[in-house]
Amino acid sequence: MNAEHTWIVQAQRGDQQAFAKLVEAYQGPVYNLAYRMLGNADDAADAAQETFLRAYAHLASYDPKRKFSSWLLTIASNYCIDQLRRRRINWVSVEELPPWETLRARTPDPEESAIRGSDANEIQEMLNTLPPDYRLAVVLRYWYDYSYQDIAAMTNSTVSAVKSRLHRARRMLAEVITATPYRERHEPPDTENPYPQKGALMQCIVQMPAS
Repeated sequence: MNAEHTWIVQAQRGDQQAFAKLVEAYQGPVYNLAYRMLGNADDAADAAQETFLRAYAHLASYDPKRKFSSWLLTIASNYCIDQLRRRRINWVSVEELPPWETLRARTPDPEESAIRGSDANEIQEMLNTLPPDYRLAVVLRYWYDYSYQDIAAMTNSTVSAVKSRLHRARRMLAEVITATPYRERHEPPDTENPYPQKGALMQCIVQMPAS
């Protein structure tokens, strides 16, 4: 029995300290997903808090056959989608980065390094142009490396629907990247490369094959 499973069992029996360890272990991934979906630190922090409150309230229904991280991110995904559908969010220029130091593990991981090393503001602005369902599919696929099958299960949809959302999202992102206002904010592009130099992470997503 690994530590995570022990914490889950203890938390299901009412041990709040055990649940606190689960929060500590997963607050980074939950917060990051919420930030990518909602676009600002305050809403992401609220979403993370609500996710863990809901997880604690429904911990008895958790199926141990399922990965705990997937179960938890499904709760976070559903909450973020509900928030985006419930109100029209007036996106502002994204100037603040998520508070990595307080909500992520102390040792930087590849995702953090990649985002810090690229134009994070541009990435978030481009994500904000996507409809909620497309945005979620992109985040789960390219930030968390979930399979089509996993994303379909987490979003209560089908594999074909997930592939369709990702395909359409890539087309939308390609249009944003190649749009004149976006290109004018960057260095002159290479004539042999239709994409600007910055936003490398998004460029990779756009150019990935459909399957």
